[in-house]
Amino acid sequence: MRAYVSISFSNKQLLSATLHAITETLSQFNIAAFVFVNNYSFKHTEEKQMMQQAMSDIDDCDLLIAEVSDKGIGIGVEVGYAKGKGKPVIYLRHKEAEHSTTVSGISDFHIIYADNADLQVQLSNILRSLV
Repeated sequence: MRAYVSISFSNKQLLSATLHAITETLSQFNIAAFVFVNNYSFKHTEEKQMMQQAMSDIDDCDLLIAEVSDKGIGIGVEVGYAKGKGKPVIYLRHKEAEHSTTVSGISDFHIIYADNADLQVQLSNILRSLV
C-alpha cells in the first residue's frame, strides 16, 4: 500500500517531526509514504505540470493523509481529487491549530492530536481498520 501525504509546502520544515511520526507509523503497517512536497520542486510558471503530477501521484496511492495544521489551498485540492477518486482521506491537525471545515467535511477519518505520540496512536487505530 501507499499513502499520499499532503502537507503545507511553506511549513514543511516546521512539520518535519510530525511528518516523521506519520511516515514511521505508516511503515509499521507496511504502507509507503509519498510526500509530494519532498519529491518535487516546481517553478511558479509550472502550475499545470505540478497539478498533473499531483493527480498522477494520488492515482498511484491507496489513501490520502492531509495534515492541515497549516491550511493550504493545495491540500484542499488534493483532498478533493482523492475523494473524487474514491480514496479514503484522513484529516490531521494539531489540537491548537485552526479547524479546516472544507477538508474536515470531506474526510473519512479525523485525528486531532496533542503531540506526535498521540498522533501515532490515533493514526495506528485508523490504519488497523484500513489494512
